[in-house]
Amino acid sequence: MKAQSKVSMKISQLAKVTNVASKTIRYYEDIGLLPAAYRNDNGYREYGNNDIERLVFIRRCRELQIPLEQIKTLIVVQVDPKSSCQEVDALIEQQLDKVRKTIAELTLLEQTLHTLATSCPNDKVGDCQILKNLQQEKPS
Repeated sequence: MKAQSKVSMKISQLAKVTNVASKTIRYYEDIGLLPAAYRNDNGYREYGNNDIERLVFIRRCRELQIPLEQIKTLIVVQVDPKSSCQEVDALIEQQLDKVRKTIAELTLLEQTLHTLATSCPNDKVGDCQILKNLQQEKPS
């Protein structure tokens, strides 16, 4: 859905359009990721196209598991579109390294669980090799 050039919506509409919960939107305002919303006469928050774009950007960063502090950095560096994107590149590279480390850890976890799952030919808990293995320290 392409937003019109000038739009005004309440938080529930913004939540629906951006697929971000209203509670999360308020939190992002509280921590400064999203500018404080304009309040109309009855106190309701009003949002526009810039808020939609910012919120979609934040949501996409969170989908990539980029921490909130780094998202703040990415928002700040966008102020000067002519500046170097070296900081952006470094931030994404750091995130990629974290993901690769997590994959390695999960691979090891999978192997360990597979070894446990296939280690017990017994039918009784008293003879269960899985439980006995879990009671031992990990081999170094």
